Amino acid sequence: MLKRREFLAAVTIAAALPVVGLRAQEAQPLPDMIMGDPDAPIEIIEYSSMTCPHCAAFHTGTLPQLKAEYLDTGRAKLVFREFPLDRVALMVSAIARCSGEDRFFPFVDVMFRTQEEWARAANPTEAIKSIVRMGGQDPAMVDACLEDQAVIDGILAVRLAGD
Repeated sequence: MLKRREFLAAVTIAAALPVVGLRAQEAQPLPDMIMGDPDAPIEIIEYSSMTCPHCAAFHTGTLPQLKAEYLDTGRAKLVFREFPLDRVALMVSAIARCSGEDRFFPFVDVMFRTQEEWARAANPTEAIKSIVRMGGQDPAMVDACLEDQAVIDGILAVRLAGD
């Protein structure tokens, strides 16, 4: 029965994507999230999906060294742009944006480090809310954020610009 529900949910989402895509094309992309000195001479642009295992490997394995050698020294900045590959990635990207600028990158880091726990969970929304609670954020913020169409459309506009 759960498989049937998942199938129906996927079909519903797939049917809505052309409409969402049209709205996102009209929406303005959200501002870039920048790690490091915004005035650094070198700009590294990353397009990332929160459910992508390769993106998680970059964030947990490569980024710490890149950060220490280039971002923390002011030699470069990292421009993070969302490229959600599925609805769960879109959900996590939206929550990261709603977390605020000061919590954005710490939230992204935690989500990449715990990706295996929530990305393939039977109920990803509840798994994500559990992590949000552990991080000291209000789980009600998650629901409000996911209802914020401007955030969703802005993230989808970032993704469309990256295509």
